[in-house]
Amino acid sequence: MKKVFKFLSVGLIAGIMTGTFAGCGSAGGNTNKIGMVVSTLDNPFFVNLKAGAEDKAKELGYELIVVDSQNDSSKELSNVEDLLQKGVSALIINPVDSDAAKSSVIKANSEEVPVITVDRQANGGEVKTHIASDNIKGGEMAAEYIKEKLGGAGIIAELQGTPGASATRDRGTGFHNIVDADNNLNVVSSQPADFDRQKGLTVTENMIQSNHNIQAIFAHNDEMALGAVKALNSGGLKDCIVVGFDGGEDAINAVDSGELSATIAQQPDLMGGMAVESAKKINEGESVEKEISAELKLYTGK
Repeated sequence: MKKVFKFLSVGLIAGIMTGTFAGCGSAGGNTNKIGMVVSTLDNPFFVNLKAGAEDKAKELGYELIVVDSQNDSSKELSNVEDLLQKGVSALIINPVDSDAAKSSVIKANSEEVPVITVDRQANGGEVKTHIASDNIKGGEMAAEYIKEKLGGAGIIAELQGTPGASATRDRGTGFHNIVDADNNLNVVSSQPADFDRQKGLTVTENMIQSNHNIQAIFAHNDEMALGAVKALNSGGLKDCIVVGFDGGEDAINAVDSGELSATIAQQPDLMGGMAVESAKKINEGESVEKEISAELKLYTGK
């Protein structure tokens, strides 16, 4: 039997906050050169984010320099310093850690290079615009889906992302907005697995040793969700509901094959392109919205 393709859409929201900011380029930067600092290129989501930015830069006639922070905040700062030395006119940052990213933003601010953040926020410094999915809403969508699949009651676990990342905080907040308000939903374990597939597997193995009656897991990204699926299959819990977040190719295929229950699908290529478009506007002195939100979809199979 063919599965029914289901999408629950959250409309594209631009300008969550009412204020807009006029852009300004670097005092000595090359207006056709943009720098992009990605938290890690070991994650397919960020590979797609990079690809979307590269495609848009090529379309607009911009040179885009992309560097990988390898999930290391100190390397992120070093990458930012190197890009500033290269004379970029705008800087797109996908932070490793929202608090640690403050140093990178302030460094760019000191050289009058405008900063755009993508997917994860920076907790400090002046950021011209932040581009991301509504992670709180996405967490709520995951919780509502799990609640429905459990028939309104059940035992749940949560695989959290990297501590300190705004995506971890917001996805968790949305998830708990729903589950904490319902006494019939019991979250027995919430543990970080750093958005990593292998860690997702290991943490899930430990979870099910202590709580073998877990009925559903919400993972803050697809990589951890896919690790959880592997651990659950090995542990004899193949019927456990697992929901990921990102909508990457591996996760979509896993949903279609019945291994993964659902994923909250983002559009990283779109976000990457939106970041480059925003950089162009800032370079040309145009206004940009303080926050721009990209569409989310609940994917449960084709």
